Amino acid sequence: MRKLSLLILAAFIISLMTGCGASNLVNSPEDVSGKVIGAVRGTPSERLANELGTASVFDSGEEMISNLISRTIDCAVMDHSAANELVSNTARVKVLNEPLLVYDLRFAVPKENSELLKAIDSAIASLRADGTLKGLRDKYFSGRKYSYSPSSDEAKRPGILTLAVPPDSPPFSVMDSNGDFSGLDVDVAHAVSGILGVELQIIEYDAWELVSAVQYGRADIALGWLPSEGEKLVNVSEPYAYVEYMVIVRR
Repeated sequence: MRKLSLLILAAFIISLMTGCGASNLVNSPEDVSGKVIGAVRGTPSERLANELGTASVFDSGEEMISNLISRTIDCAVMDHSAANELVSNTARVKVLNEPLLVYDLRFAVPKENSELLKAIDSAIASLRADGTLKGLRDKYFSGRKYSYSPSSDEAKRPGILTLAVPPDSPPFSVMDSNGDFSGLDVDVAHAVSGILGVELQIIEYDAWELVSAVQYGRADIALGWLPSEGEKLVNVSEPYAYVEYMVIVRR
């Protein structure tokens, strides 16, 4: 009996050392709310983690996974491609099957400008085919290095395309101290305007004013996750990016 007790105690100690003894606090996306959630600094997951619970932010995915294994955090939230890549390097964590959040990103275009919508959809198809959209998405969602350079043979036409973006919505659009904008939406808009051969002019708007800015002609386009009711007020392009947030937990 004493020998059996010692074996049980040894198994319990080993389970604590390997992080496999205690049950996870997070077993489904519904369990994430109110937990300590890991996220990589500068990615959209950081904002989502803050909204859902207590965010614990790390400089790299590897650091985040290390803290998940050591139980400093309850779970981690990450874009699906980056999450799957990280998890493939260790057997001690896993990605839950059900996504936490799924949506797509589209252009908003005035209802009366069907020709512009058609041109943007064509440009999106070209940028998807040549890998530009994937490169830009990976840059801002997975931290991979990528820079877009417009083709030198893109003809310039007279005209300006005005883009409405918020100044404080990383990684989609951010304005620096010099008044210059960067981010996924800004880069995609530059790529599309390059194909259309027109100059891109950026106008600062609050996030909740983007749809109305396009609807009332104060801007030609806006980008981002458009609420379903917004589609009644503006035309909406084909998606230029799909977003799927996954939850990573201990095994």
